[in-house]
Amino acid sequence: MTITANANPLSISVVQSKPMPAVGLGFWKMEQSAAADLTVHAVQSGYRHLDCASDYGNEAYVGTGIQRVLDGGICKREDLWVTSKLWNTYHRPENVKKAVQRSLSDLHLDYLDLYLIHFPITLQYVPFETRYPAGWFFDPSAASPRMELDSVPIIETWQAMEELVGLGLVKSIGISNFCISLIRDLLSQCTIRPSVLQVESHPYLVQPKLLRYCQMESIAYTAFSPLGAPSYVPIGMATESESVLTHPVVQNIASAHEKTTAQIVLRWGVQRGTAVIPKTSKQERLVENLSIGDFQLSDSEMQSISTLDRNRRFNDPGDFCEKAFGRFYPIYE
Repeated sequence: MTITANANPLSISVVQSKPMPAVGLGFWKMEQSAAADLTVHAVQSGYRHLDCASDYGNEAYVGTGIQRVLDGGICKREDLWVTSKLWNTYHRPENVKKAVQRSLSDLHLDYLDLYLIHFPITLQYVPFETRYPAGWFFDPSAASPRMELDSVPIIETWQAMEELVGLGLVKSIGISNFCISLIRDLLSQCTIRPSVLQVESHPYLVQPKLLRYCQMESIAYTAFSPLGAPSYVPIGMATESESVLTHPVVQNIASAHEKTTAQIVLRWGVQRGTAVIPKTSKQERLVENLSIGDFQLSDSEMQSISTLDRNRRFNDPGDFCEKAFGRFYPIYE
């Protein structure tokens, strides 16, 4: 397989939908001022998979970029895979359709290829006119601001997500940051099965049982933060020393293939059957991260990288919610 400048042939099969490009561009923590141009540059570089979310606060800017892409004939709408996510404050069924319509309006789209429940965390509703994106705090101006929880069964939110498919607003629906027990419970009740699970996954958080379970249930698996620590160092959730990109095992494999360490880690992710959505705002990194289709890691190299597993989760609500938002809210055992 070879990645060209015009398309990304690496893809992941998704039930009830077209194939999902295996390498996408994540827009988490992407500056608003850069998002529109970055979207255009990414599609020009061959990206067809754009990973967005209401909570990222930049969907309107990504939407401006998408509109420029489509108006300029760089690619067709059907060639793009655009994902967005239902935020925690919109889990009540009556708010789900309103939330996706806002994302669609911001993204200048008639439909999404994939809509995910962002977290299995339900917070009190914050109207759009009060604040959008809603964020984690119910009232940031309160004397002691914190998350204010709501009680909504996941199946009720999911049933509202299913209605979006029938309305043609989304092609596929899925979940993010869910553990196996929650997925199993959802599968026992749903009418439309989740097509995709998106979770943190990298060589320091391999999650082999979760991946195997998803493969057994025909749920596609997308790895966010596929390079691990670099996304979290600037926000104090990781240290430079925790970067897998500087590990001797990865460096040696990169040297053997004459590739960068990032390319090796991304290739490991794709080769184990997952999609990856690295984040970058640099033009040269856009091309580099996409260019992983012209080589293959050996079984021993794959195993060497997998054995680096430390079960190190950088994005853990059980850690950051209490510290940053005043509530202890673990979602992983």
